[in-house]
Amino acid sequence: MALVKKEVKYLNKDFSQFRDKLVNFAKVYFPDTYTDFNETSPGMMFIEMAAYVGDVLSMYIDNQLRESMLMHAEDRQNIYDIAQALGYKPQPSSAATTTLDVFHLVPSVGSGVNIAPDFRYAQELQEGMTVKSSEDDTVEFRTLEAVNFAFSSSTSPTDVSIYKVDETTGIPQFYLLQKSVKAISGKLETESFTFTSPKKFDRIRLGPQNIIDIVDCKDVDGNRWYEVDYLAQDTVYTEVKQGEAVDPLLQPYEDTVPYILSLRRVPKRFTKRITSENRVEIHFGAGVSANADEIILPNPTNIGMQLPYGNTSGLDNAYDPTNVLFTRGYGQAPSDTTMVVRYYTGGGIQANVSAKTLTDITFKEFIGGADGLDEGVVGFAQDSLACTNPNPATGGRGQETVEEIRQNALASYASQNRAVTKEDYIARVYSLPGKYGSIAKAYVERDEHNVQGDVENFNPLAINIYTLSYNSSKQLLPSNLATKTNLKTYLKKYRMLTDGINLKNAHIINIGIRFEILPRPDVITKEVLLKTIDEAKRYFAIEKWQINEPISVSDLAAVLDQVEGVQSILNLTVINKFDTESGYSGNYYDIGEATKNNIIYPSMDPSIFEVKYPDTDIEARIVGA
Repeated sequence: MALVKKEVKYLNKDFSQFRDKLVNFAKVYFPDTYTDFNETSPGMMFIEMAAYVGDVLSMYIDNQLRESMLMHAEDRQNIYDIAQALGYKPQPSSAATTTLDVFHLVPSVGSGVNIAPDFRYAQELQEGMTVKSSEDDTVEFRTLEAVNFAFSSSTSPTDVSIYKVDETTGIPQFYLLQKSVKAISGKLETESFTFTSPKKFDRIRLGPQNIIDIVDCKDVDGNRWYEVDYLAQDTVYTEVKQGEAVDPLLQPYEDTVPYILSLRRVPKRFTKRITSENRVEIHFGAGVSANADEIILPNPTNIGMQLPYGNTSGLDNAYDPTNVLFTRGYGQAPSDTTMVVRYYTGGGIQANVSAKTLTDITFKEFIGGADGLDEGVVGFAQDSLACTNPNPATGGRGQETVEEIRQNALASYASQNRAVTKEDYIARVYSLPGKYGSIAKAYVERDEHNVQGDVENFNPLAINIYTLSYNSSKQLLPSNLATKTNLKTYLKKYRMLTDGINLKNAHIINIGIRFEILPRPDVITKEVLLKTIDEAKRYFAIEKWQINEPISVSDLAAVLDQVEGVQSILNLTVINKFDTESGYSGNYYDIGEATKNNIIYPSMDPSIFEVKYPDTDIEARIVGA
């Protein structure tokens, strides 16, 4: 008897469908074998048991498929795993941030009109000063940057005021120095772990659930283990203080760029993983040798090798990144040591403290000594240190919700932490930490304007980043070599592989403004004059202007026309200031030639207009009064 090919339906999803299809299957293919389909028959019992199993299996398959997709997953652990596979690390809690005003006293020095603060006693605070809240002593904040009272710039000004004068002579005795520094909530805690024999991809789990960040991880031998995004990453950013084996060409800029960025190869490394219970796990590599053989080195001999199994062609045509590595270690595994992990806990809503409550300094460390200075005065200056937060702390919150993790992971995956567009590069340039140099203005374009004589040389895969910095008076100047060096190192982590980066200085076009004011009748002309000049100063405030931004003369005239008491603005002109002996940039620019339809356009080479000395470069007079 020939076998009958039985038709199987694959669209059944639930118990009733499975049951009905099984009954029909039996009736079609076993009409003479079994005919009792009564609800209480033994045959129906087995059919319904099979339908039950099919329904359960279908449910598990559907659930597993749903849980494998980020947009549909509901289980928190699955969402954590998918998010971290996409490169996003969920955070157990978020720290609050605020700005601290830090104060301390220094004595005066000099006499007569030359009396001034004695900045020899101005202290430099190491980053990491801790302050507790008067509202809740469990909430602690730490500073993110060093505070140098002896250094003042446009981005880190030191405010000076007279604190105490001699009652007899009226001569200042002490000055109050004030600086602002960013601070973040977090309490420092320590945990130790002992390792015996090396174990590949070993891991440890930290105790608290509200860990914000890992400060450092060191073994008892003094070796530091560095956090990386993934174990195959063998280099990290490190900083070296100026003067400590740094390029001597960069040392002249130590006052404005105290640290130099560098890339360091780190065989001792780890990754951080967040579990669904809001616990932090530290994962180590698989290298077990005493030597740093986990360094990633190219091994081209592995490519095209015949494997002992599977590939019979003699060639391994599939691309496997691990084929080009000498090692599979992915960093060393700790062994025969004790690891000390320091981390910050905190965050949450309770860290959003009120204004003027961060006043209790619990830890401070000063940089530098008292060589050649009065130790008593140094001690007084250090003991006078005080701080407060003028504004409330914000940003503190609990763990991310499932939906927040989902959306943040999608956003992180889309960006890939890479600079792709011009806007990405500009954002990264401005995010350079201040201790590595300050960038005031940035402009990005493709390398298309490198023309030498009649020959146009450009690299379509390169970008030109034009930058400018501020001096202590908030005037533009070219970014120095140390800042550019740090910026180029900083951007290496974010640039696309095919992108070359050329760092250049934008051109500064110094300008002056002249205009006449026709006042309204019955006004005090001097007041109108001063108000109009002040409005022009605000219009040309350098923080409002960007590289390659044109000047609309009509818009400027309209703004000045709105000043109270002004009837009309006459003879508004913009002139070029280029005399280097007077402190200007020396860049000559033909304003008339660059003006089209009452708009002054910048140079084809990226440039920015600057009113360098507003008090003298903005000239106005009253007419018709």
